[in-house]
Amino acid sequence: KAGFWLEGELFGDTGGSGLDFKRESTVRLSGNFGEVRLGRETTPTFRAGSKYDLFSSTGIGQFYGYRDWSGLGDAAATAKVAFQGDLNTIRANNMLSYSTPNFSGFTANISYAFDEKANANVAAVGVAKAGRYVGGNVGYDNGPLSVTAAYGTLKMGLAGQAFDRDEMSIGASYNFGVAKVVGLAQQVKYKADGLGTDKFNNYMLGVSAPVGGVGEVKLAYALYDQKADDTKAHQLSLGYVHNLSKRTALYSTVAYMKNKDGSSMALNAKGVSNAALMGKNQTGVQVGIRHAF
Repeated sequence: KAGFWLEGELFGDTGGSGLDFKRESTVRLSGNFGEVRLGRETTPTFRAGSKYDLFSSTGIGQFYGYRDWSGLGDAAATAKVAFQGDLNTIRANNMLSYSTPNFSGFTANISYAFDEKANANVAAVGVAKAGRYVGGNVGYDNGPLSVTAAYGTLKMGLAGQAFDRDEMSIGASYNFGVAKVVGLAQQVKYKADGLGTDKFNNYMLGVSAPVGGVGEVKLAYALYDQKADDTKAHQLSLGYVHNLSKRTALYSTVAYMKNKDGSSMALNAKGVSNAALMGKNQTGVQVGIRHAF
């Protein structure tokens, strides 16, 4: 089978359109051999972790471990690069990925994103292979149990100084029927020659349960242990989804972020600046309706 995926965004704060397909934009070929994808692809590290995010990596309740930590001003994390690309590891341009078939619950993925040597912005960075990403994941999904481990590395640079953003994670979930329990542990590490290593350890635990046959309640706790800054942030998210039909649902979320020791974590709301939140706590409320066409 041949297929494609073109994904954009409608901005909730202004109503403007981001439908330039700067999210996932791929062509793909699949069969008994598995699946091959080409284009701007969601990375295997982010895809593996988002499996265990009860809030589907969207809205104020989501897990924020995949953010661009390089903007915090740390020694090695000053890799705020000038090249045209992503500073996190959610998606990568020019990616070639392969996913295996399902072998009795076992699956694997390996992905490689090529750097753009002819890109003037990359050349200005002065670092060979800036923008290159290499990663993969292995998982087991069978019955109520799911386990996935992932690793990826992104080459970055600034003024001739090479940086690597390394990321590793392991997540798991178990569905007891009356409730589903999820967990995720992740480490993001910036490495620079002669500048040491900066680490950010992130953890998440959550539980969801069906309610009345048409609803779902979910609760998640996350800890962001920002060792590079010697700061921490705690997040608590509570959500409810009410299905009106098979395709339409109402949802609501309440989230609380507690910043400690100068942490500047922010809930994902348009217009909220991390720089203005150093050491401050936040509470957010979100309501909406979801329809699948």
